[in-house]
Amino acid sequence: MSSNKPTLSVITVVYNNVRDIERTMLSVINQTYSSIEYIIIDGLSNDGTLDVINKYKNKVSQFISEKDAGIYDAMNKGLAMATGDYVIFMNSGDEFYEAETVEQVFATHNNADIYYGETEMINDEGRSLGQRRHKAPGQFTWRGFKYGMSISHQAIYIRRSLTETYDSRYQLSADIDWIIHAAKKATTVVNVNRYVAKYLVGGMSKNKHRQSLLERFDIMKRYYGLVPTVFNHFIITFNLGWYWLKNRRTND
Repeated sequence: MSSNKPTLSVITVVYNNVRDIERTMLSVINQTYSSIEYIIIDGLSNDGTLDVINKYKNKVSQFISEKDAGIYDAMNKGLAMATGDYVIFMNSGDEFYEAETVEQVFATHNNADIYYGETEMINDEGRSLGQRRHKAPGQFTWRGFKYGMSISHQAIYIRRSLTETYDSRYQLSADIDWIIHAAKKATTVVNVNRYVAKYLVGGMSKNKHRQSLLERFDIMKRYYGLVPTVFNHFIITFNLGWYWLKNRRTND
């Protein structure tokens, strides 16, 4: 690895996703940026996922396959194994936007604490669904998530020394807490002003969606206070309603 390039630890968490794991792995392996440490955390898959991983094993820096207590437990295992200067999660089904993405990100600024960009949504067939509803902000600080998670975890590169483990009290929204916590300690946050990731949109049951919202409210309350969080959620609800109304009109 080149000594004048920061090393990026890319962590992929997967469990029984034989359909998508190869696409994700190839998006990492085919990056033109040379200083990448690739870590895969598998939850003891039994559907053929391990066969795909083994196919590219010589391109993977570290790999474990064992039972875990959920996605954030698996992500914490990846963090514990990471040795790079920066860390990013590219979980199974997600991709870097193009082969030059990592190289382009680090070329925008030298030695930032956080780099971030825009995310494109894709469906199960890999077709584009366009930009996320939450557009990445022009400038981002730790207060930037008060109206929702405006940067996806696939699109944010964080200096590893600023990160801590994911909070085990949250099962669905710990990534919001994780990013805010790191952003509070960041000095230089750089918007690379380009698409940097593709996010596979997945279904979520109403029950889990409600749990996710409750977790998110608790996280925001901790960082921003109860009254501001209640007020901000009225704005979130209005923005969501306007988004769906506008898109329904467009589709009609």
